Amino acid sequence: MSGSSVFAPAPGGAPVGRMLLAQTLFEVRLLVRNGEQLLLTAAIPVVLLWLLTAAPVFDTGAYSRVDFLVPGILALCVMSTAFTSLAIATAYERRYGALKRLAASPLPRWALLLAKALTVLVVEALQVAVVCGLGLALGWRPSGSAVSVAVLLVVGTLAFAGLGLLMAGTLRAEATLAAANLVYLLLLVLGGVVIPLSGFPSGVRAVVELTPTGALADGLRSVLADGDGLPWGSVAVLAVWAVTGLAAAARWFRWE
Repeated sequence: MSGSSVFAPAPGGAPVGRMLLAQTLFEVRLLVRNGEQLLLTAAIPVVLLWLLTAAPVFDTGAYSRVDFLVPGILALCVMSTAFTSLAIATAYERRYGALKRLAASPLPRWALLLAKALTVLVVEALQVAVVCGLGLALGWRPSGSAVSVAVLLVVGTLAFAGLGLLMAGTLRAEATLAAANLVYLLLLVLGGVVIPLSGFPSGVRAVVELTPTGALADGLRSVLADGDGLPWGSVAVLAVWAVTGLAAAARWFRWE
């Protein structure tokens, strides 16, 4: 056997599954090393749940404080990870040319976006475990179907991810940073996360219920606190946001 046949190169990309796994692990490591993103995804939701459960700042009506807050904080976790964190990280990757280089690699563009989605789901699973664990320690006793909760979290993730990618792919990185944090703060206060919607005027309440945060928090509360079945109204609102956001991101997302 000649030496040329032994050492003949076989250029080509790795199998897509292996590339997808490597990119997902890389995205997770990047997130773990980013202090600002960890603050958004882990510290703020946990601290809010603990403080607001201990201090009766808001009247939660017929619900105990922890029963009202845990579903809202879960909705906040989805928003912080699938929208704020994803938008900011993707915008700066686009600014520094990382997305442009990755798009030219053997990794397909759809696999890159799927890796980001899988990273979001991994982080959210950790968030749900931490928040639910703290809630149980504070006296929370959930009811309802775990399947209904999973459906709401997945559809809510798609809704927020579409909006986050749309923002990251159309605005400058600095504008995305400011806008994503502003939306986060506004929906934290006005999105039915920590303040009951019954405390808002009827017109404002009707608008908030149509936001992804309001729909997700209200849907999770109806399942976990009221023991209801799958809230199809909330699912429909989230599905509309998901389809609209993802379609707009696919249409107008710029890789550089």
